[in-house]
Amino acid sequence: MQAAIVGVHQTPFSANLAGSELALAAQVICAALRDAGLTPRDVDGLVKNAMEDTEEHALARSLGIPNLRWFSQVPYGGGASCGMVAQAAAAISAGLATTVVLWRVRKRASGGRPWAQRTGAVEGDAQFGAPYGLSRPSDQVALLMRRHMVEFGSTSAQLGAIAVACRAHAARNPRALKRQPVTLADHQASRPVSEPLRLLDCCLESDAAAAIVLTSLERARDTAQRAARVVAATQATGAQVGRMLDWHKPFPLESSGVAAAAALYRHAGIGPDDIDCAQLYDSFTPFVLFALEAYGFCPRGDGGHFAAAGHLQWPHGRLPINTHGGSLSEGYVQGMNHLIEAVRQLRGTSTCQVARVDHVLVTSSTSVPTSAVILGH
Repeated sequence: MQAAIVGVHQTPFSANLAGSELALAAQVICAALRDAGLTPRDVDGLVKNAMEDTEEHALARSLGIPNLRWFSQVPYGGGASCGMVAQAAAAISAGLATTVVLWRVRKRASGGRPWAQRTGAVEGDAQFGAPYGLSRPSDQVALLMRRHMVEFGSTSAQLGAIAVACRAHAARNPRALKRQPVTLADHQASRPVSEPLRLLDCCLESDAAAAIVLTSLERARDTAQRAARVVAATQATGAQVGRMLDWHKPFPLESSGVAAAAALYRHAGIGPDDIDCAQLYDSFTPFVLFALEAYGFCPRGDGGHFAAAGHLQWPHGRLPINTHGGSLSEGYVQGMNHLIEAVRQLRGTSTCQVARVDHVLVTSSTSVPTSAVILGH
């Protein structure tokens, strides 16, 4: 792909971020453009998460974008962030736009939860789970994890190793909401949320805004920061039977991430052994375990063993993950901060900087139609 990330910015994470979503979007986009050495007049494309309320025309008007000639939305919430990069890079490569901004504003920590507002009959995929108690994302993920435990013998303590690694990385990150280190004993003592998930298996509820600027490889040579090249990017569903409950026969426990990984590595011309660190979507710890298997870092069923062996921890692990602390400990903005941390790794500015970084993998949620990206120099 002929595109690169040249500017990034995120607000502090907060339990109650002040300002309207439009004002926050404009603020964070301007900061990301300054990071790149660009201005709103350079922008001619926008991509947003379909859950984003701010409308493109309102944002273009507020920023003073003179001609918004390409715009797009990517659905499926946590499955969208890397897909936004994929669509922006594709538009730039095709000549549909020259400089594209992605953004996400999330103000839910102080507000309601959509799954808590259901009354009466439910439709769509929810009709197959909500009447039986699968009303929250944590309930649905708990069911997936329980099956993994039955199929492969994975344990809660193995999930704890993921939470401990992410918190250890967050302890070095001044932007992180949770910086107090935790132990495996702390994880095991945290209260149950939806068996087998405990409190420390679940991401933080936080408000934040984030923005990312992409432009062509040619133009990236003249921007202010070292560019992070989009080596490959993809979206994928696999043969899903439902949203959030996508494990299916005849290949038990095969997620949408399996399909994404196959396309991603094929397009990049590299494999799992070429990935130096990974930012894996972690709204819940099982998603990290599933991604480790889907993207080929260990055999199917061995994700828990891989985590428990210490391979995820910086600086000595085989595959340092979520070096900012991830959604579990830095804050939750549906994976946009994972993309920003990947850029930091390639710039050499991470608070848990990997010694040599040529390729960083970023994944979106493995429980819905998903997306993934490999960034490099």
